[in-house]
Formats: sequence, C-alpha cells, structure tokens
Amino acid sequence: MQPLNRLPLHGLIVSCQAPVSSPLHDPSAIAAMAKAALNQGATAVRIDTPAHIQAVREQTDAPIIGLWKRQFPDSEVYITPQFSQAVELAQAGADWIAIDATNRPRPGNETLHALIAQIHQQLNKPVFADVDTLESANVAFDAGADLLATTLYGYTSETRHLTPPGYDLLEQLVQNFSCPMVCEGGISSPEMAQKALDLGAIAVVVGTDITGIDQKVKSYQQILSTAKSVRYPE
Repeated sequence: MQPLNRLPLHGLIVSCQAPVSSPLHDPSAIAAMAKAALNQGATAVRIDTPAHIQAVREQTDAPIIGLWKRQFPDSEVYITPQFSQAVELAQAGADWIAIDATNRPRPGNETLHALIAQIHQQLNKPVFADVDTLESANVAFDAGADLLATTLYGYTSETRHLTPPGYDLLEQLVQNFSCPMVCEGGISSPEMAQKALDLGAIAVVVGTDITGIDQKVKSYQQILSTAKSVRYPE
C-alpha cells in the first residue's frame, strides 16, 4: 500500500457535495467548488460518486477522499458499502477510499474486514474509516483502517441522540488508537475546527458550512419566513 506520508491529510479538508435535486449536483459545479476550496488553502477534498471524482481529478492533483453514497434495502450502510463501489472510486481518481466502518450488516453480506483488505490489496489505496462510536472504531482499527474519522457520530441508531461535532468521540479515539484521526460532522466555524485540532485531530472535514448552499439557504429561509415582515416607513 502507498505510504501514508505520500498522501498527507492535514488541516482543512472540504467536502464538496450537493443534493441530487440541486443544480450544483453536476460534475462541473462540484469541480469548481473543489478548485475554489483548494485555491484558498484546503489541503484535500472529499467527493461523492465516480463522476464527480473524475471531474475534480481533471482539475487538480490534490488528495481526493472518494466515497459513494449508495442505499440498499437490506442494509443501513450507505457510504461505499461494497467493494464494487470502491473499485469505481479508485478508477475515477480517488486517493483515499472513505467507507462506513461501523460493524453493521453490509449489503450482499460483505464484511468490513474483507472490504478493507480488498481495498488495500487489490486497489492499493488507504482506507478513510467513518465511525460513530469507540466500539466501531475498535473494529475498524483491528480490520486495518488507516485513519479514523468521527463522520457518523450522531447519524446512526446508536448515536442519533448525540449532536455533532463528536469531540468526545475524537478524544476517545486519540487516547486509544495510534492511527491518524479526523473530525468530521457539525463543524460550522473556524473556532470549532481549531478545537478539533487542539484535541488531536490531524484534520477537520467541513462540508455544509462551506459548500452546502442549498441547506444554508433553506435554513435562512425557514427562519425568515416566520419572522414579521419589515415595512418601509411611509
């Protein structure tokens, strides 16, 4: 496998994604987002789907963390759930393969251990493991994950009562494992990002607060639409 120090992840990683219903869910738009983020100092980008990864790769040599959100009726796992998706991500130009690294059942009865082994052995790519709890992190680390991220904290049945960012989970990861840690989810200010680095993360992933135009506008509109109308003085 390619050594980690040849694919450095540190500082700010920007997640460049958009809802399928958005005009921004277009390879050229995602590539423009990624280029803008990298031009301003982001060290890497996190990109969903092979088509978007390919468009970004044509614009930059910066590290791309690739994932593919796919939903299956027999599993709650949707971030790169199977090896077949990982293959297409690698072919599109991803440097890292991000996966749901919880120990939940995967579609097609694939296993986490087998998935990580295949990504290493057949694709020669490091694994960016999205976890939700210390228990999940332990399984992912034992399976050979190269990096642990708090991405799924607050988004699984075990953690849905918790609100990202998962600073407490990050602290547990730093204390218990020797691999790099990334804080992802719920980061909405530079100060929050700095706190994650102070707690021991090598990088933070920021998505909605930077590139989530659809969600940000929707949030503003939900508040403003319930406010009293402001009238110009007569």
